[in-house]
Amino acid sequence: MSKLQYITRPSSLKENAPLLIMCHGYGSDENDLFSFASELPEELFIISLRAPYAMQPYGNAWYAINFDAEKGKWSDNEQAVESVNLIAEFIDYACNSYAVDSNKVTLLGFSQGTILSYAVALTYPDKVNNIVALSGYINEDIVPNSIEEKEVAHLNFFCSHGSMDQVIPVTWAQKAPEFLKALNINHVYKEYPVGHGVAPQNFYDLKAWLVKHI
Repeated sequence: MSKLQYITRPSSLKENAPLLIMCHGYGSDENDLFSFASELPEELFIISLRAPYAMQPYGNAWYAINFDAEKGKWSDNEQAVESVNLIAEFIDYACNSYAVDSNKVTLLGFSQGTILSYAVALTYPDKVNNIVALSGYINEDIVPNSIEEKEVAHLNFFCSHGSMDQVIPVTWAQKAPEFLKALNINHVYKEYPVGHGVAPQNFYDLKAWLVKHI
């Protein structure tokens, strides 16, 4: 049994399908990114996860984002690490439950889902290959203090951000390529003239990148 709720789109392949796991943003649910599924390569087995913390009146979160006078806006990093571990466990569950190739696992995140996708890849690099990181950033408080280059050498990242993002400043996202370059990790970083969302050109670019890497 999985601890996380999810929906799936089967692959055109009967076995060893490349697996794509989607992680939505704060306040959303598993249906959000799943709207991309019909446009993505048919050989992908796609799973879209629902974050574990229900919000009122609707939506879900991977971890709490708190607002107070003293700290301003701050993230609950303990909850974030718990969710990183939940996603890592889910990858094992999915690889054992479906006819997918455990050596071809891609994480696709948006916003809060991207922050966790970065953390999963850098904490459990043996579980993933490719990461599509949309409108997020690397939270260094939830990734290991020391990362061995040889353990992350196989990873590929597609990172993108809106240059007019009003939710997560583009300057936060711009630190990711520096971080990845320091570890000699293969990555692409692109910006688009939009706010906190995925522009059509962004989607075409990530789709072309995915086709090349799966």
